[in-house]
Amino acid sequence: MQEASNLTMTCLTPTLWARRAKIGMLGLLASLSLPLSAAAAESTTINAGDTAWLLTSTALVLFMMIPGLALFYAGLVRSRNVLSIFMQCFVLTAALSLLWLVCGYSLSFSDGGSFFGGMGKAFLNGVTTTATRGDCPTIPELLHFAYQMMFFLITPGLFIGAFAERMKFSAMLIFSLVWSLVVYVPCCYGVWHKAGAFLGLTGVIDLAGGIVVHITAGVAALVLCIVVGPRKGFPTTQMLPHNLPLTLIGAGMLWVGWFGFNAGSQLAANGSAAMTLIVTHISACTAAIVWMAIEWIKSRQPSALGIATGSIAGLAAITPAAGKVGPIGAICIGTASAIICWIACAKLKKKFRYDDSLDVFGVHGVGGFVGTILVAVFGSTSFAGGLGDFQIATQLKTQILAALYTTILSGVASYIILKVIALFIPLRVNSDQESQGLDLAEHGEAAYND
Repeated sequence: MQEASNLTMTCLTPTLWARRAKIGMLGLLASLSLPLSAAAAESTTINAGDTAWLLTSTALVLFMMIPGLALFYAGLVRSRNVLSIFMQCFVLTAALSLLWLVCGYSLSFSDGGSFFGGMGKAFLNGVTTTATRGDCPTIPELLHFAYQMMFFLITPGLFIGAFAERMKFSAMLIFSLVWSLVVYVPCCYGVWHKAGAFLGLTGVIDLAGGIVVHITAGVAALVLCIVVGPRKGFPTTQMLPHNLPLTLIGAGMLWVGWFGFNAGSQLAANGSAAMTLIVTHISACTAAIVWMAIEWIKSRQPSALGIATGSIAGLAAITPAAGKVGPIGAICIGTASAIICWIACAKLKKKFRYDDSLDVFGVHGVGGFVGTILVAVFGSTSFAGGLGDFQIATQLKTQILAALYTTILSGVASYIILKVIALFIPLRVNSDQESQGLDLAEHGEAAYND
């Protein structure tokens, strides 16, 4: 019997040995692949490149708020109010992140009524690590939650510059939380979750927040600075920035972070994101140069503050249009934003005597309005480099109405919220506290010690 077995083994040809080895290997691989196939089936649409880019973009947008916006604004105020700016940026980052988790995300990005979503995703209920959304199927929904959270927290961060150096910390915090739910959420829900179905309109274009972020915050800033009232000594007393290097550092951080803000809003690492990044940069460069040139002509001196402010105006204006315009359109929008925002900051504010401390309305509100309107012109395929398949006249009407509706919503809601808060607590510090500075009066700390 042993001899027969040995004879059989010796008679097997190399070809038969190869076949048996192949069959055995295939069986082994099949058994090993069963759990891998099951795991892959759960996340077949999630793309590693898209996910990595959105993770990076999320960090970039947070970087815009802390420390970018904090530094930009802190350098513009007087030295006795520096910490108050940092404190406001930090508390808004923390408080609004929690509010987003509790209800903000669910109300903004789940199906519901005409103005708000439902509460089915409160506290991320039902959102698993492998879940995706229909409008961005290549990234986890958890990452979509995190990325959109950054927009939610930076939007109120913009308008703190309008009432800098005089509003009470408690009133600021309450207003920001309520305003975010009443104004930001319905705009986000209609423009982004419902894909442009906003307040009865359809097809509204806003890639990254010309409407949702800049017009809402800019209009709120105008209402805030008027209702809270001007700073002590305005407009006769000079209130110069205490540290322009801080402001320029902050502006640079905002510029870098804006790539995540705009290009990240494509929700994918692809050619569209690349074009968005390019036009974002081109618009900022154009607006910075044009603003500098205006000042150079008017006062014979180009200023560091002017070139920084111009760059932010160009960034704000390109935000809604960045997904539709090409480089030539970006140059046109950057030029328009610099000229119109300069007029708003240098002429309009002086004429109507409202104390928008750090020109939030003039830069963000007006810049957002400019970009929201001009995307209908420079974003159409009728214009050189335009990527949008729409008729200019029809889209222009939609964009103008969307901007006007947003202005009314944010303006009326902001006024009502402020008046209700004022029934319970003062909106601003008293005269002595303002003279002392908010750092000591509100927080018991000083930014600079001799």
